[in-house]
Amino acid sequence: MFPYKINDHITLRLVTENDGEALFSLVTKERQHLRKWLPWVDSTTLSTYSELIPIWIKQYEEKAGLQAAILYDNVIIGMIGLHSIQWQNSQTSIGYWLSERYEGKGIMTKCVEALLHYSFHENGLERVEIRCGQGNVKSNRIPIKLGFTHEGTARHAEFLYDHYHNLEVYSLLHEEWKSLHREKTPL
Repeated sequence: MFPYKINDHITLRLVTENDGEALFSLVTKERQHLRKWLPWVDSTTLSTYSELIPIWIKQYEEKAGLQAAILYDNVIIGMIGLHSIQWQNSQTSIGYWLSERYEGKGIMTKCVEALLHYSFHENGLERVEIRCGQGNVKSNRIPIKLGFTHEGTARHAEFLYDHYHNLEVYSLLHEEWKSLHREKTPL
């Protein structure tokens, strides 16, 4: 599946050891935007990526998850990934972030849809979950648009710098995915 070309402009590519500087630069540039909803932004340094990228590569090799760079015209504009694949329960969760400049263009929805295909079609998983910060309207629109079920609100589920915030929990099951995408699946 990887790299996965979504259209003429958008590609998902597994993160490589050469991506550390580009990712750090992007997070630094987008720090104020990203820190509204992501608890790891302020602690991110260049060495963070030197440490994390080999772990992400090993995670993919062991089929335990994946981290992909989102490229727009071959420039990294964000990331998307499967936090971990729990094979025993046949489930995973998707996380994502995107440069503010590229929000509102349907890019992340297309990227999430690609990972859903990977999760359900390529890996035969039963359940995919997405958790979004309560109040993060743009992020919450994605699972809703893709047919996820809102399961509820996980109260004080994440510590965000100086306070706890709630996470909206969405899930999509394999059978629901097949039903929603029947017309797109060749017979």
